[in-house]
Amino acid sequence: MVSEFEIKKQICEIGKRIYDRGMVAANDGNISVKLNDNEFLCTPTGVSKGFMTPEYICKVDAKGNVIQANGNFKPSSEIKMHMRVYAERPDVQSVVHAHPVYATSFAIAGIPLTQPIMPEAVIALGCVPIAEYGTPSTEEIPDAVSKYLQHFDAVLLENHGALAYSNSLLAAYHKMESLEFYAQLLFQARLLGGPKELSQAQVKRLYEIRKQFGMTGKHPADVCANKGTLNCHSCASSINPAVTGGCNGSVDADLVAQITKKVMESLNK
Repeated sequence: MVSEFEIKKQICEIGKRIYDRGMVAANDGNISVKLNDNEFLCTPTGVSKGFMTPEYICKVDAKGNVIQANGNFKPSSEIKMHMRVYAERPDVQSVVHAHPVYATSFAIAGIPLTQPIMPEAVIALGCVPIAEYGTPSTEEIPDAVSKYLQHFDAVLLENHGALAYSNSLLAAYHKMESLEFYAQLLFQARLLGGPKELSQAQVKRLYEIRKQFGMTGKHPADVCANKGTLNCHSCASSINPAVTGGCNGSVDADLVAQITKKVMESLNK
């Protein structure tokens, strides 16, 4: 069993990685790891994630209350967002929040990452919707993120950044890294005239491969009621479950067509 000290060291290492890769600036971003149902390790507020050492890391309970913190360190004000993920996704063991440049640019522009442009992104991430804007450190962000937790393993935060979560710290970081790589490729492809998207048949085959791999987490291949006809990379329900009823809800075909048309027009501008 890995000791708490080792987990703290791992958090510091991931913090350095997201800082060195330019996914955060100054003191931005936060990371947490679930120890058990009522103990969580998290990064402190007001500290650069690239310069942390294990004694910086705080411990909180399931409500975000401090259990242990050294010196003047205190948990990130965004711990509410992390706690909401853990409460609604029992399978999640780690949460990573960052401001990667390309992904955050899409979040600021109001463009979800739903275009199927490469097999790895389709298999690992599925779609990445945008959670509606919320004021930092309030319950507004957790409430906005909550709408997407049962269908996706990563979300963009409108005018804010990105959030990724998984069954381990490394897996959560990898999702954030993959999210940013996907966003960068999509951005650059658009500069070259627009990406050539994978067909619905190709996406469906990739979904089948994902199932064969036995991959964990939430993904359109596993939860979308329309996966036999419309995959979530072209189904508007993947973009805003609050509007369309979500991937598990019944979706009006005309509404899907209208929303999809508007999204495609915004992507092709």
